[in-house]
Amino acid sequence: MAEKPETPHNYLKTQALVTEHLFDMVIEIREPLQVGNIPKGNRQILLGDGGEFKGQRLSGEVLPYGADWFLIRSDGVGELDVRVTLKTDDGELIYMQSGGFLSYSREMAKSVLSGTADPSDYYFRERTIFETAAERFNWMNSIVAVGTGWYQPGMVGMSIYEIK
Repeated sequence: MAEKPETPHNYLKTQALVTEHLFDMVIEIREPLQVGNIPKGNRQILLGDGGEFKGQRLSGEVLPYGADWFLIRSDGVGELDVRVTLKTDDGELIYMQSGGFLSYSREMAKSVLSGTADPSDYYFRERTIFETAAERFNWMNSIVAVGTGWYQPGMVGMSIYEIK
């Protein structure tokens, strides 16, 4: 019988988490559609009017008609459910889907919602996946990405990073 390792660290090999910046994105958003209080919380739909994204490996426009099916839970935390279409500078389409959380203290609510809060003072994070048929961007179909964001009335921004 094989000798049992002393700790799991003897047989697990891990590597440090490394990220690489993919792009920064800004999306113009309309006044939220107020679905209202549903059993899960308060549902709002934020429609995107388009925007842009810029990075070293890809840049282009965020097409209109994307949305965030935003849910404010009873504990005050916002759940993000974002779906947008990116059109690269060379005309390729990339579907982007993100989920995550927007969280801040009750005392910060007014400054966050007015866009005057420093984004480092609240938690706006998401996990992102991509889908594309573009051969040039095929690598995006099998990566995990994360993002940090900010909000201002009428717009939202994200910095997206690939986890290597």
